[in-house]
Formats: sequence, C-alpha cells, structure tokens
Amino acid sequence: MAVSMEQLAIMSDRQTEAEMIEACKQGDREAFRDLFEAHKDRVYTIAFHYSGNEAMARDVSQQVFLKLFTTIKQFREDSHFTTWLYRIVANACADEHRKRRRFVPFSPEIEVSHMTEQGSQESGFHRREVAESVRGAISELTPKLRLPILLKYVEGLSYDEIAQALDVSIGTVSSRLNRGHKMLAHKLSHLRGDFVAGE
Repeated sequence: MAVSMEQLAIMSDRQTEAEMIEACKQGDREAFRDLFEAHKDRVYTIAFHYSGNEAMARDVSQQVFLKLFTTIKQFREDSHFTTWLYRIVANACADEHRKRRRFVPFSPEIEVSHMTEQGSQESGFHRREVAESVRGAISELTPKLRLPILLKYVEGLSYDEIAQALDVSIGTVSSRLNRGHKMLAHKLSHLRGDFVAGE
C-alpha cells in the first residue's frame, strides 16, 4: 500500500520524538532541552488556563519538567508521549491546587484563542466580556471537572486521550464533561443568545 507524503511526515515526526525520548533516557541533556522546547508552550497553556495565574503556571511548568526529567526512564512506548505528559501536568495542577487550598480566579489578561481582532470596538468589548464570563465560570468548576473541560476544549483531546491522561475510564470522562457542561450552561445562562452551540 502506498504511503502518502503526509503519512511519511507524521511517521518521521514520531520517529524523531521517539529518538529524542530514547536519548533523554540515556541522560542526553541536549535531547531533554529539545523535548522541553517542543512541549513547554503546551504545558504552560494548560497550567495557565487551569489557574489563571502566571506565577502558578510557571511553578507548575517547572514541576512538570522536573518530574519529567527524573521519570523519563519510566516512560513506556505503549502510549503516546503527549498522553503521558498530560497526566504529569494534570497531577501537577491538582497538587498545586491542594497546596494553595483555594481557587485562583482567571486573570483578566488571558486572551481567548480563536477570537479575531476584526469588528468594531463595541463588538470586541462584547467578546471580551463574554470571554471573561466563560473564564470565570470555568475557574469556579472543581478541579475534577475543570481539567477534562480544558483538555477537551483547549488541547482538543479525544475522550480516550483524556481518560489516559487523567487515568480514569472513558465513562468517567464522559460523566465529568457532562456535569461540567451542565454547570457551565447554568452559570452562563445569562449569555444565551450570544453563542451558537458548537461541538
């Protein structure tokens, strides 16, 4: 069966990452630096959306890569590396939350992805107002409900990937997302009409 150029590129990327991980296992610090550069933005984004706090996001990111550095030899190729990484991020976020024993409100300077700069100032202000309402509602969810929501809608993970990252069943993921959706719908009911239902 013929292999497309796109499939070849994907295979090449996987091989490159596999080689990088193998080098990390052998103690290659340069390879670990490359792995850090490849995933630092993703880790920071999850931590930032989870906490809404730059300092906490930096702390979580630092903890994640320290954990990664000390446990990389434990990674087995029976799952995707990113799934394993998401699990470390999820645990670090939960640990940091427990340490601080409080929810940190989402920071007003967070920009919502996929929002365009087009339109009038009034339209832009309205979108920012809606975005802040959404962020505030997400920040009030418990960590168990917040993480699946972020992994699905910020990172675009499938139910199966979320289940692996959080080390729970797909049924649990479905249940938590469903509860999260209902709570968000209730908290954001005043915005009804501002959205067209998406996914």
